[in-house]
Amino acid sequence: MQGDVIAAVATPLGAGGIGIVRISGEGAAETAQKIFRAKNGRKLAGMKPYTAAYGFAVNGDETIDECIALVFRAPKSFTGENVVELSCHGGVYVMRRLLEAAILAGARLAQPGEFTKRAFLNGRLDLTQAESVMELISAQSDSALRAANSRREGALYREIAAIKARLVETASELAAWMDFPDDVSAPERGALHALLERDAEALDGYLSGYERGRILREGVDTVIAGRANAGKSTLMNLLAGCERSIVTAQPGTTRDVIEEAVSFAGVALRLSDTAGIRSAQGEAEALGVARAKRRVTECDLVIAVFDGSAALDQNDLELIGMLEGRAAVAVINKADLPQVLDEEVIGKSFTRVVRLCARTGEGLEGLEKQIRQLTGAANFDFGTAALANERQLQCATRAGEALRSAIEAVDAGITLDAVSVCIDSAVSALCELTGERADEEIITRVFERFCVGK
Repeated sequence: MQGDVIAAVATPLGAGGIGIVRISGEGAAETAQKIFRAKNGRKLAGMKPYTAAYGFAVNGDETIDECIALVFRAPKSFTGENVVELSCHGGVYVMRRLLEAAILAGARLAQPGEFTKRAFLNGRLDLTQAESVMELISAQSDSALRAANSRREGALYREIAAIKARLVETASELAAWMDFPDDVSAPERGALHALLERDAEALDGYLSGYERGRILREGVDTVIAGRANAGKSTLMNLLAGCERSIVTAQPGTTRDVIEEAVSFAGVALRLSDTAGIRSAQGEAEALGVARAKRRVTECDLVIAVFDGSAALDQNDLELIGMLEGRAAVAVINKADLPQVLDEEVIGKSFTRVVRLCARTGEGLEGLEKQIRQLTGAANFDFGTAALANERQLQCATRAGEALRSAIEAVDAGITLDAVSVCIDSAVSALCELTGERADEEIITRVFERFCVGK
């Protein structure tokens, strides 16, 4: 229930320097007082908001750990309620004992996302801002972090609210004319078309940018491909920052797809190191080569690695043929060795070519620049308003479709009450996007994806 005092561990499960149990609700201070003893004898209920007290977390007469209690007062807290956060050493057992003590003191275990849900229900966040909390937690690149922070600060809400306000004003003018046709002039259809077209185009902009933004936030499926011994695994290890793939002088070391998520060029890349493309030496390698070719056809981006110290062979040419029309960067590797490769062939086949030495990292900045440009990260402004997930996309799609129907009705000379119905449908979809008219089922689906403690 909304009025309950709830508690949960707000820090990741596992050993750490600090662990926090968050307690929220009208009686948060009184509940926390039962399991906290301040060194100076202060009572939590009498403390000023945004102040802390040092003491001990207890369960009856048993001391659990040293503890810092931080007090927040409604409505100026994350949830909009009274909140106490108890910080102890971040051991798994310590946190479990502290949470058990809070529940014995009268709190109940918070449901997944319930703290953020209460922030939404108490008007501290709109639904798009609430969803940005999980984006922040799961961000794996600069681009994802910037996008999440933009939504957390309300960029999307403000722009959707502005569109909605204009539509409500237009709908009000139509209603006034329909109710008082003798006193209010009929709207001019050309002007009405222009007003609706402006907002429809704004929604079209959000819809067209969604897929690019989603890929950059969630990660670009990227395959490192090339013939055996071109340096693919060395490049994989360079980008991953660790020895993720085995590297030897013997060709054919990699026989399966090795995967690693990395942040590179400000973008999350879901990297796959693949078996060298060649005539396989045995069944295991044949399976690996087949998987490599399949991954090349399925991914979003290919980093095609060529050995600059060797002439192009049939395996290189096969890869080049596979990449026709695909998003790809050609990497001429082993730049520290005498160069033999025919760069003219590479230049004719790829619009983006980088020379580097994967062993030393020399030239890596060139690959970074090319990937930023190819993925769109160089030109995509993550600080602007953008749709973040499928729920928001569906709401914006319905709103856009309703506005297009309204425009068609205006242009066809259909009675304006039909136009008004379409505008009302668009406003309703936008209200669902921001959470102003979202029903309980939608709200539950949003917050059930959150972790307990958030």
